[in-house]
Amino acid sequence: MLLPLASLLIFVGTYTPKDGASRGIYAVRLDPATGALSAPEVAAETPNPTFLALHPNGRVLYALGEGLAPDGKVTGGVAAFDYAAASGKLSPLNSRGTGGGGTSHLAADATGRMLVTVSYGAGYVASFPLATDGRIGERTSFIPHQGPPGPNPLRQKEPHPHSATLSPDNRFVFVADLGLDRVFCYKLDHAAGTLAPNDPAFITVSPGSGPRHTKFSRDGRFFYILGEIDGSVTVCRYDAARGAGTPVQHLSTLPAGFKVTDPDRAAEIRVHPNGKFVYASNRGHDSLAVFAVQADGTLALIEFTPCGGKHPRNFNLSPDGAWLVCANMDSDNLVSFRVDAATGKLTPTGHTATVPKPVCVLFPN
Repeated sequence: MLLPLASLLIFVGTYTPKDGASRGIYAVRLDPATGALSAPEVAAETPNPTFLALHPNGRVLYALGEGLAPDGKVTGGVAAFDYAAASGKLSPLNSRGTGGGGTSHLAADATGRMLVTVSYGAGYVASFPLATDGRIGERTSFIPHQGPPGPNPLRQKEPHPHSATLSPDNRFVFVADLGLDRVFCYKLDHAAGTLAPNDPAFITVSPGSGPRHTKFSRDGRFFYILGEIDGSVTVCRYDAARGAGTPVQHLSTLPAGFKVTDPDRAAEIRVHPNGKFVYASNRGHDSLAVFAVQADGTLALIEFTPCGGKHPRNFNLSPDGAWLVCANMDSDNLVSFRVDAATGKLTPTGHTATVPKPVCVLFPN
């Protein structure tokens, strides 16, 4: 499909199993008039780029994947790609091993001097300095998570750090740990590219909620924690001076009476650019939950919208907030929705794109 020159570029991270169809990172374009999606093209062949992040200069893309440990064995890793905005092309810069186990999330700090990665399987958070051209330096921090496990014997036997979110002032990084029912806070040393535990060291959430991903409100006064296991959002009042969060609300991302089982797990949370709405995806229920941000920072449910596929692992909003694109991993498709900026409600456009095992949606511009 030929889209207008003003189309919005989207990078899609995927799983690349040995016998699967995916080859790495894909590029798709969205028509800002209709929500139509172009046929996907391979932007970079790379193993398991399951999450993507952009350097603050907008010219380097980081992707999770695989790297080599000091002993030469393949381990979790992160790769840097030069991104040419005019053409949408990605060119490899370099990669680094992060440590044992696969990686699950990453974030570049606002100064562009350091990168933070987390490993769900091996239970640690790591940091790397970044060169002026965006290349990744040797690892500078490696912090295993510790603490009492949560009550879910299937999912919470040990630490499972799942995501990293930078504070609005770029002083802290918050790491959600699904296994420990905590969101850890670390202080950033931008010059050294290192992390150090904050005081207070973590936010504790409801037992068995299993924090997965987090986001700040647009004004920075509130912090939203998505609970994967129980399908929930915990709203915290945020103390920016201390890097501390105080839970004030815990609400479900699922309809009343819906029984949560292991496949029915909340996956992603996003805040609309206008700050008035929060969105969350539900796997198993295969829906997108829409919430209104109230005057006191708490959330009120607006609606549930079918995601247009199976297993909505990830989604994202366009920079102008006019569109939402959902990645449905088990149905191998992207689905676009029109967003009503006044009500927050979603309307499916009827447009889809086929991408094998899509698990991350990134608008780079």
